[in-house]
Amino acid sequence: MTPSSRKGASRAADIPPDVLERLSLGEISGLTLTECLAVDQARLLRRVFPELPAGTLALADAACRQGILKRMATIGQLLWNACGPAGLARCRDHAADTVRGWACFMIGAAPDLSLQARLHAIAPLADDEHFGVREWAWMALRPALAGQLDEAIAQLTPWTASPSERQRRFACEALRPRGVWCAHLAALKRDPALALPILQALRADPAVYVQDSVANWLNDAGKDQGDWVRALCARWQQQAPGNEATRRICQRALRNLA
Repeated sequence: MTPSSRKGASRAADIPPDVLERLSLGEISGLTLTECLAVDQARLLRRVFPELPAGTLALADAACRQGILKRMATIGQLLWNACGPAGLARCRDHAADTVRGWACFMIGAAPDLSLQARLHAIAPLADDEHFGVREWAWMALRPALAGQLDEAIAQLTPWTASPSERQRRFACEALRPRGVWCAHLAALKRDPALALPILQALRADPAVYVQDSVANWLNDAGKDQGDWVRALCARWQQQAPGNEATRRICQRALRNLA
C-alpha cells in the first residue's frame, strides 16, 4: 500500500497493524499527526542505526517513554553525539519523516554553530514536503532562536522573501510568542513589536499557509497585548484597503479579541 493510496488515521486505534509496522520500520511516512505520534521510535532507531552502542540505545529507550518533543530532542542529541555529521546526512536524506525530524534536532544539538549556520542547515528541512518535518524544523531551532532573539529576527527577516511559502512560514512560526508544544518567548509576549520586521513583510502574503501562521502569531500576542494587535490590524487594513490576504490575516488574528 503506497501513501497516496491510503487515508491516514485520525485515531491511534484506527491505524492498521501493517501500517504501524511499516511506519516503525521507516518504510512509509505518516499521513496524519496521529500516525506520526504512533511511530515506535526505539524500533525505528535500531532499524536506521543498527550500529549504535547499547548505552545509547538504552538512553533512547528511556526517552521514548517521555513526551514527543522530549523524545525527538533526546534522540537528536544522542545521534549527534554518536554519529556526528555523517549521521546527520543519513537522517536528512532518509525517506521516513520521523528520521528527517531527527535530523532537525541534530542540527539543534550540534555545538559551536552560529545561528546563521543553523538556519542554513535547517533551510531544506523547513522546506520539506512532509508537514511533520516542517514542524520539527522550527521546534528544533526554537531554543537557539530564543537565546539570540535580536539576531534571530534579523536572520529570519530575509526568509520572508523566500520563493518557498514553507520557508516564509518558518520565519513567522518559529518565533510565535506562545507557540505550540514549546516554551513561550517572554520578550515577545512583553513587546511583540520586536518581530515587526517579519510580520510586516508577511502582512499580505498570498499563501494561506503563511497567512494562518501570521494570524496565529498575532492571536498569541493578543493574549498579552490585545490593544497592540488591534492597532496593528487597523493600521494594516488602512494601509491596504481591499487586500484579501491582509483582511483574512486580521480577521483570524482578532478572533479571540472582543
